[in-house]
Amino acid sequence: MTDVALVGGGTYPQPGEISLAHNGVLFLDELPEFKRGVLEVLRQPLEDRDVTISRAKFTVTYPSSFMLVASMNPSPGGYFNDPDAPVSSSPAEMQRYLSKISGPLLDRIDIHIEVTPVPFEKLSEERKGEASTVIRERVTNARMLQSERFLQFENIHYNAQMGVKQIRQYCKLDEASLLLLKNAMERLNLSARAYDRILKVARTIADLDASEVINGNHISEAIQYRSLDRDGWLG
Repeated sequence: MTDVALVGGGTYPQPGEISLAHNGVLFLDELPEFKRGVLEVLRQPLEDRDVTISRAKFTVTYPSSFMLVASMNPSPGGYFNDPDAPVSSSPAEMQRYLSKISGPLLDRIDIHIEVTPVPFEKLSEERKGEASTVIRERVTNARMLQSERFLQFENIHYNAQMGVKQIRQYCKLDEASLLLLKNAMERLNLSARAYDRILKVARTIADLDASEVINGNHISEAIQYRSLDRDGWLG
């Protein structure tokens, strides 16, 4: 895929995939297989929720408020960090593979989750998990909380759209939670943008928990959702 196909453009600018996914989901499979230059053009639309295409005689702005979902293998061979599998890629190959995803782009992705191989015992067990209807009810209730929270704002409807002012207003932390976040910021060397995104995720976790305040458990869980910031991946 080219950057024009993704963000839009051409002699007579047409919307790209990110605008076609406006108010929806854009799924990119095998993220490191995209050219780095193509991935880098996502940074501004993810931040501003629109994309501007400039030509000599005119400028066009397309909306691009989309949810980015991406997947990737941890290495070209797919077995990096798996102690039970043969390592088929050299450290240099793995670093080159992962370096296609820049730190600034990762900063703009709220949640990174490492999915480990599922052992046979887990696949074959008959214990049932939480029902989808129960999960849907919890998500719906959290979404209603957010709609009520942002009634006074014209262009903000859910936590991901919060700006700095709203984050400071609705994501206040007690002293213990603030210390926990401070230690994580220093240990993982996180950016100011990552700090804001951890607070947004923690606010959503608290909403799912039907909690008016963000506590230490919510902050801890939000920090755990930034696995690509840890040593052993891109560091």
